[in-house]
Amino acid sequence: MSASALYLGAVVHARLRPVRHRLRYRMLNILLDLDEVAALGRRLVLFGHNRGALFSFHDADHGDGSATPLRAQIEALLRRAGLDPAGGRIRVLCMPRVLGMVFNPITVYFCHGADGALQAMLYEVNNTFGQRHSYLIPVTGDVRGALRQRCDKRFYVSPFMEMGLTYNFRVTLPDEALSLGIDVHDATGPLLFAAFAGRRRPLTDARLLAAFLSHPLLAARVLGGIHWEALKLWWKGMRPRPRPAPPAEPVTISSQGHTP
Repeated sequence: MSASALYLGAVVHARLRPVRHRLRYRMLNILLDLDEVAALGRRLVLFGHNRGALFSFHDADHGDGSATPLRAQIEALLRRAGLDPAGGRIRVLCMPRVLGMVFNPITVYFCHGADGALQAMLYEVNNTFGQRHSYLIPVTGDVRGALRQRCDKRFYVSPFMEMGLTYNFRVTLPDEALSLGIDVHDATGPLLFAAFAGRRRPLTDARLLAAFLSHPLLAARVLGGIHWEALKLWWKGMRPRPRPAPPAEPVTISSQGHTP
């Protein structure tokens, strides 16, 4: 069975303080094995790799945005973190381009070692100001069920969130179902919860066409939804926080590991 697949489901956000706010949208994500993506782009009519198609994945939409192959970039980051990728599998979970448009609030990379064990997670975050920052967190210990990791927030994302926060990630490894949850905490406790949960579908032209018909103009809906929800938060009394300069380093390497 191919390691690449579609995951169809929903994204949920719940803000707890200082005002309560909740949203839920249908969502489509694609899981791609970076060793398969070029062949998929040749085999499928409706999916392209670094070319135009109904759905597509472009390396330059991720990482440092350069022409350097994405796998090479991630392997270099793993080595900076003291890890040895040794050709292990790297899978990326993200929204694909749809009719050439994409916006990924978060892209998640599952980085495996040569023995197949999960070695690290890379969480790549984009904000609506055209900036990007990533958090690389090694995986320590045996991962069974959900993987739990944490790191301090280093990058401005929501204009209604302070900087001195902590992210708590909870990820189930890709199988027939997949989920990604992020709890955001400040010094007094939980502030916001965001999650995606989806069911696996094979990555075929027929499934891609069905996904397009049920999720048209995905990027426009995501960006439009972000701004619409921001307007509702403003109406509830929230006001934007000042936006600091992005971190000097594009990637934060954490040592938090895995919390059983």
